[in-house]
Amino acid sequence: MTHWTARPETADDIPALRDIHRAAFPTSEEADIVDALRADPNAWINGLSMVTQAGDGTLVGHALLTRCHIDGRPALALAPCAVLPAHQSQGAGSAAIRAALEAARAMGENTVVVLGHADYYPRFGFTPASRFGIRAPFEVPDEAMMALTLTTDRPAPTGTIQYPAAFGV
Repeated sequence: MTHWTARPETADDIPALRDIHRAAFPTSEEADIVDALRADPNAWINGLSMVTQAGDGTLVGHALLTRCHIDGRPALALAPCAVLPAHQSQGAGSAAIRAALEAARAMGENTVVVLGHADYYPRFGFTPASRFGIRAPFEVPDEAMMALTLTTDRPAPTGTIQYPAAFGV
């Protein structure tokens, strides 16, 4: 098993992150979303964009948490996440996600939402968002819209997710 190092992104990482998203997805849409989120001071939170690097320092993965709201109350959205195809299914994405969630917990954040594969995100503690009374602003299968609370002393807000403008919803 490969050992990955996860750390917050730096300005020098931006070109490599674009390349990771462009390689992991069929279009540059996700890379463009990351750039738009980075430029949005209402969405971007320094320290919550995590990169995964291989032992030789090559960047291979990325996980991003940005500010969203649930009926006006602050929460975080996990998206996009990407790993270079040659390194997928080797733990690079999981390392970046775990690091991002730990950084968010350390910052005092509580609720994180993700729209994704119901077989993947539960390993991090995500469960259907409907169990928290959280809804997506669009039609989505219940098992694909998930949420996680990072602390046990504060409940998740209930209501409809308001994503940053970069997501186009």
